[in-house]
Amino acid sequence: MSDNGTHGSGGSSEEPRSEVWKTAVTMLQEAKPPFLPEGASGMTIAVEWPPGDPGTPPHRHSGPAFGYVLEGAVRFELEGEPERIVRAGETFWEPGGDVIHYQDGNALPDARTRFVVTMLCAPGQPMLTLVEDEELARRAHLRAPRPPRTGA
Repeated sequence: MSDNGTHGSGGSSEEPRSEVWKTAVTMLQEAKPPFLPEGASGMTIAVEWPPGDPGTPPHRHSGPAFGYVLEGAVRFELEGEPERIVRAGETFWEPGGDVIHYQDGNALPDARTRFVVTMLCAPGQPMLTLVEDEELARRAHLRAPRPPRTGA
């Protein structure tokens, strides 16, 4: 019985390979995260906020986080940076550690917002820790001025 090359033998009769892979990738974001210690872990989560939802209360992540907005618009604010709107098809990232993440809520009053985040977690640390009101007051001088609220 002869091998006709259709069973992965690597022969020349295999189907031609696609060349699409050469142009299929679009760089969405590139960032240099801080050093990750041995034993760090990672997770990818999907988040969905209903219309107008403010999102997670002020918090911090133990490691860097990289996000991509699938649908809608995220009201995004990190300590020391002005509040901004990240729309569907756009990315965001944060370094984690001591930086407070003030906002990640839905900037749209009439539609849901969905995004995906890949987070890296420091060993033995929780991925997300809420920040107490007393600490927010002590660090208020580090928060960028906030713009007036308008729709996205």
